[in-house]
Amino acid sequence: MTKRTGTMTERQRWDALLRREKPDRVPILMFDNPGFCCVYAGYGVAETYNSPKISLASQRKACKDFGWVCTPNMGYASMGGWEFGGEIKWPLDEYSQAPTVARYPAETPEEAMKLQMPDVKNSGSIPIVMEFNKLALQEPSDTDNEPLKAMFYVATPFTNASNIVGADKFCKWLYKAPEAAHHLLKLSTDYVIQIAQYWKDTFGTENVLPAWFDPTSSNQVISPKQFERFDLPYIKEVHEKVLSMGYRHIYVHICGEQNMNLPFWAQVPFGDPGFRSFGHEVDLEKAGEYFPNDVIVGNVEPAIIQIGTPEQVYEACRKSIEKGKKASGGFALACGCDGPPRAAAENMMMMSKAANDFGWYD
Repeated sequence: MTKRTGTMTERQRWDALLRREKPDRVPILMFDNPGFCCVYAGYGVAETYNSPKISLASQRKACKDFGWVCTPNMGYASMGGWEFGGEIKWPLDEYSQAPTVARYPAETPEEAMKLQMPDVKNSGSIPIVMEFNKLALQEPSDTDNEPLKAMFYVATPFTNASNIVGADKFCKWLYKAPEAAHHLLKLSTDYVIQIAQYWKDTFGTENVLPAWFDPTSSNQVISPKQFERFDLPYIKEVHEKVLSMGYRHIYVHICGEQNMNLPFWAQVPFGDPGFRSFGHEVDLEKAGEYFPNDVIVGNVEPAIIQIGTPEQVYEACRKSIEKGKKASGGFALACGCDGPPRAAAENMMMMSKAANDFGWYD
């Protein structure tokens, strides 16, 4: 295979996507790889989420070493439990990959109905994330591969509400206690909107990216009918209000088996353009057809990166690239969910090799 030399920096590739232009080559985004970055740099997984200085330096190092677009971020899938008054457990043992909720803020519908909006600025992980973002601005960065000023990566209203009481319990409440479910969803919607306002007040909206993730709404957990009733109205409200603040782009990792939800996601505005990230369960060509005006991101299966051979990772990346390149709104290669923190560096490097071998636009 003939080796090609790029004409763009990683930042220029990012900027091309925002202009709805094709870059010289498919860029690689690291939104979901911060845990790997910390382990790669010689630290534990917990530092990814509770040590802004270590997390930032680790993300910048890995992005430079692997040739990824650096989008420094802190966020975890269990967000909501700690932020609304529960307790968190840090990933300190060898098998833990992210923080988990150790104690939920509410156990019954009656307790849930009594929950009120926390002080957003001092809730759970938000002070740590704000410190991380301010540090990213203060410390010198590699401007050739770091396009963002700041970003916040939080749970969608549905996932946030699920984390307040536990996903299994929340899903039961959709049927048995819908009033309590809607109360939590409204609280969570207002919470995400207040975070967006807090970041705007602190950093403005230029080169600031709102980002969230929604694993609990997957069809592995709820039906499309329940998505339409309990998720869609709230995520639409968040997107409409956040975009009205002046943010131009929204990034969402639409996690897991979401194929039957795609028609509903098509009703949600994402910006000009937005970033729609998918797990391996969603075919990237199909995603490109549903969302022709947005950047499609994904979707290499994390399990392959974790336990597969370098050759298997390379092949999975090739398939994602060849499908994703057909997206008219643009494409960026990424893991299909959180990158495994303890994946072999050789496997992660296969993403870069595959992009350099197959990711060029003619």
